[in-house]
Amino acid sequence: MSLRKTLFTLGEYYHIYNRGNSKQKIFLDKEDYNHFIQLLFLCNTNENINFRDIFITFDNIYDFKRGNTLVDIGAYCLMPNHFHLLIYEKSNSNISLYMKKLLTAYVMYFNKKYERTGSLFEGKFKSQHSDSDGYLKYLFSYINLNPIKLIQRDWKKTGVKNKIQAYNFAINYKYSSFNFLRSKNEIEVHKIINIKHFPEYFLNFRDYKEEIFEWLSFS
Repeated sequence: MSLRKTLFTLGEYYHIYNRGNSKQKIFLDKEDYNHFIQLLFLCNTNENINFRDIFITFDNIYDFKRGNTLVDIGAYCLMPNHFHLLIYEKSNSNISLYMKKLLTAYVMYFNKKYERTGSLFEGKFKSQHSDSDGYLKYLFSYINLNPIKLIQRDWKKTGVKNKIQAYNFAINYKYSSFNFLRSKNEIEVHKIINIKHFPEYFLNFRDYKEEIFEWLSFS
């Protein structure tokens, strides 16, 4: 059995990500994105959840009483063939448990919907430890700005051609947490994100916006 290179430590922050096998798409329509986002919420609990009926519709899903959550999520972004999460380890082994529940539930849903079998993701999920405040800020910006690749694929190499356009595209992207401090209407984002254990710059939208623009300027 292969061992994970990154060992999760209590009270630390981690960039969690994975992509589809052979870079295949893991989200094929709006329903897929929304289902994964719902699972981000539902799987973050110590309670057992029955996912046998994986197509059940929850009209009030975000009213579900989860009890104690496994992890705190500071940011997320879903792209057509991969995803990114920024997670705080609240208790030993909770990240591993959370990701097992999340990915198992999503693969069950995806395989049943598209009448397929086998693995969907490229092996085990990947992780990077954020061991400094500077790197945590970088990850925060990197995850939230990932959707810019959809309008300018090479922006990280060549620089952003239009910073305002790029910023507006990223903050209005429906499948990330970028606008969670600005918008009070996106209840699902606020239910998923918990920044209690994250640094202060996660709490103020003005600082949040300045950090993003600074990263765009130096990319």
